[in-house]
Amino acid sequence: MKRILTVSVLATTAFTVLALGAPAMGQTVDTRIGRVELTEGVPANAASVQKLFDDSDFQRACQAYVWALPIVGFAQWQSDARNVFGAKDTDMVIYQSVQDKLGILTANATTPYIVGLPDLSKTGPLVIDYPAGNSAGGIGDFWQRPLSDMGETGPDQGKGAKYLVVGPGQEEPRASGYRVIRSPTVNIFVAFRALDADPAKASALIKKFHMYPYANRASAAPTSFLQPEGRKWSQVPPRGLAFWERLDDIIQREPVMERDRVMMGMLQPLGIEKGKSFAPDDRMRKILEDGAQVGELFAQANAFDSRAPGAQYRPGARWRYVIAFDPSQERRYYTDVDGRADYFYQAVTTSKGMTTKTPGIGQAYLGAYRDKDDQVLNGKNNYVLHVPANPPAKLFWSLTVYDTDQRVLIDNGKGIADKSSRQDLVRNEDGTVDIYVGPDAPAGKEKNWVPSVPGKAWFAMFRLYGPLEPYFDGAFALPDFEASK
Repeated sequence: MKRILTVSVLATTAFTVLALGAPAMGQTVDTRIGRVELTEGVPANAASVQKLFDDSDFQRACQAYVWALPIVGFAQWQSDARNVFGAKDTDMVIYQSVQDKLGILTANATTPYIVGLPDLSKTGPLVIDYPAGNSAGGIGDFWQRPLSDMGETGPDQGKGAKYLVVGPGQEEPRASGYRVIRSPTVNIFVAFRALDADPAKASALIKKFHMYPYANRASAAPTSFLQPEGRKWSQVPPRGLAFWERLDDIIQREPVMERDRVMMGMLQPLGIEKGKSFAPDDRMRKILEDGAQVGELFAQANAFDSRAPGAQYRPGARWRYVIAFDPSQERRYYTDVDGRADYFYQAVTTSKGMTTKTPGIGQAYLGAYRDKDDQVLNGKNNYVLHVPANPPAKLFWSLTVYDTDQRVLIDNGKGIADKSSRQDLVRNEDGTVDIYVGPDAPAGKEKNWVPSVPGKAWFAMFRLYGPLEPYFDGAFALPDFEASK
């Protein structure tokens, strides 16, 4: 009696292969990736083999896109800071206006950002002389993992300090008076926000910041502060082949983390390998472009319709925590690839102060991507958000609107992207505030209006600076966006 062998591929249609010794016959199997021709249970010909390799490379590219988002985001920022603004390793760029910040993933529109992206292989150990005052700052590696906060949530507690950042393979100087920070990446992110409501005080704090190589400490030149001055730039990870070119460039300049060795093996067939040139042929270019496209769709679903448990702020509400992962990016048994991709697709950088559990310190972030009826927030419609009286913020609160496609401040041509308690808003008699987002200004409440752009979807972030206990225990009942006339 003939023996029958039954095989299942990707849990799809089973197929039957005749017993050993039977004449060679062709079969096909229907799989999730299409029909594959077989001979004696293995790929039948070169076309079948090539199909499998093409689909394998495509799947790897899709997942590599999600994996690479954090480092590509910083690498893109560094590239434009250098090539558009002419920033050097010890320079800082001040992003003050809405126009300045249009290149930053979900920047706030209220406080200035002061950002540098040094390469420690060029500077050597780097001194950051951080000023005392009302500020929130931090140092991060190029995987966007926080190395140290600075300012109110940092070890200096707002009193200022000298930080000394030492890169991989660099010898730590024998010196006192510094808070030494070791970075696992060659390139780092140094940034802070001046939080004082008085522009003069905020400006004075910024000017006291000083960053210089430790080797030049005896005669360090003052830090240069640059500004965008209307020049177009973007920190947003690029699309298409440019994404992979940016990834290859930074991989060549950074050490490989032990945790990433498997992914580096996945990238090798795609032509991205440390120590080798990236020169994709036409076949691979098409696969990489398709992988970046579908990978971004994965990232969008992951960020805007998260399936992560515990992401929802309050039961029955659309608002959810923007930062739903540990800034270390690690869980007990795995690196939180989806958690970090959720955040870094729509935002940039993390710090201790951004995930604080201490009332009155740091910041808190809630995001809304759909309205009360679970519909995407549409630029052609008018919406209202009823902000309860006295939101739990020690310093101030803000509501900021972003373009869903680019995840940057909404560019409505009016330079208006947010409303905050620091602004002169129209308040209701009970202390509540109605914020309007839509193409039409509400009569008598124009001060409370953020113009949307018809034809473009948007989402919003509600920030609490110095969040208080009602936020942490969920008592702050922030309603959802509702359609308005």
